[in-house]
Formats: sequence, structure tokens, C-alpha cells
Amino acid sequence: MAVKIASKFELRRLCTAIGARVLSKLDTPCAEDFGHCDNVDVTEMGGKKLVCFAQTTDDSKLSTIVIRGATQNSLDDIERALDDGINVFKALTKDKRLVAGAGALEMEIQRHLSRLAEKNPGLDQYAMRKFAASFEIVARTLAEVSGFNGTDCITQLEADHYAGKKYHGINVDDGSSHDVVAKGIVDPFVTKYWAIRLASETALTVLQVDQIIVAKQAGGPKPRKDQNRDEE
Repeated sequence: MAVKIASKFELRRLCTAIGARVLSKLDTPCAEDFGHCDNVDVTEMGGKKLVCFAQTTDDSKLSTIVIRGATQNSLDDIERALDDGINVFKALTKDKRLVAGAGALEMEIQRHLSRLAEKNPGLDQYAMRKFAASFEIVARTLAEVSGFNGTDCITQLEADHYAGKKYHGINVDDGSSHDVVAKGIVDPFVTKYWAIRLASETALTVLQVDQIIVAKQAGGPKPRKDQNRDEE
């Protein structure tokens, strides 16, 4: 049986799935170059014929998820959901720590930064207050995309966090505040850590810019229009 694969990416995926090696030269293969596959079938899916390499064991290093839907929009939504779930699992394999989701972590950070700004008597407290207020955007966005008033939800969340309810976040069903940890709504720590770090570094980079140089138009100066030319 011979299978023609034009894409190098697909060829590497197939070798990973069956445990084979890619031979860059037409030489005699050794025992380590051969792979193994339990079932190789030609199936038809969605009007297209596909060559399916299936393993009966669970030790395969690669799997393919087939998505089917009525419209392209539904396929895109399912693909984004699967991509998010796979990336979350990938992040948890590196760091298993979890934090409260639904805007609870950001509102608790906002509360601590606001308390810290109150203890600073200098002009730096205004910058600290603005930095603290920037963390409200997560909970506000969740409330607004769910169809609720963002200001009312933020006010309720802020009051709850100042009352000691540090795990309270946005309830997207009714716009209220509830304990998200008890509901199992959590986020990976690594995702939050890098989001806050990269956003802070970006803001600091922008603030350090003290001069903007406008580049001249390429191609040299435009030719001047002849004015006051005598007609011949």
C-alpha cells in the first residue's frame, strides 16, 4: 500500500502518529525507521475520501479531532472552543495552580492595589489608582457581553470584595455576584500571570516613549507644479 502526501506538515504528523521516521534520502531503511499502525482504512466523510490511520492502543502521540457542522460559523465556534480547551489542558500540565475566574481575581487585585494607593501620600497614588481601576475591565466585559449593566455589576462586586468575599465573580445568568470557586469556575494561574505581566510591560513601554519621529514619505519630494509659466 502506498499513500501520497504532498504536505510536509501532514507527513510529519503521520510519522508521529505511527512512530515512524522521515527519510530525507532514498536509502535502505533500518528497523528504527519503520512505524506501526493497527488499522488503515479509506473512509468517506462529508463527500471526501479520507485515509484513516487508527491505533487500537492508547500510546499514540497524536490524535485527530474531526469537526462537522451545518455552517462555517458553527464550525469556527466549535474549533475555537476546542482550541481553548486544549490550550488550558496544556497549560495545566506545566503548572497545576488555579485561580478564581469570572473576574473574581481581578477585582481582588483591584481591592489590594486601591488599599495600597491609600497608604501612599505622594502623587504616585493617582497612577496606582488608575492601574487598579484597569483590572475592572475583565468583570465589566463579562457583564456587558452577557447583557447586563457593567457599572452596576462592578459596584456590587467591589462591595462584596471589600466585605471579605474574595471569591465572588460575575454570574452571567442573572448579572449578580456569587462564589465562583464553589461553582467550579476557575482559570489557570499561568494564563493570568502572563496576561498581567505582558500588559504591564506594554504600558510601561508606551509611557517611556518621550518623542515620536514621523518618517518622511518614500520616493523623495513630490515635483512642484509649474506656476507663472509664460505660454509660448
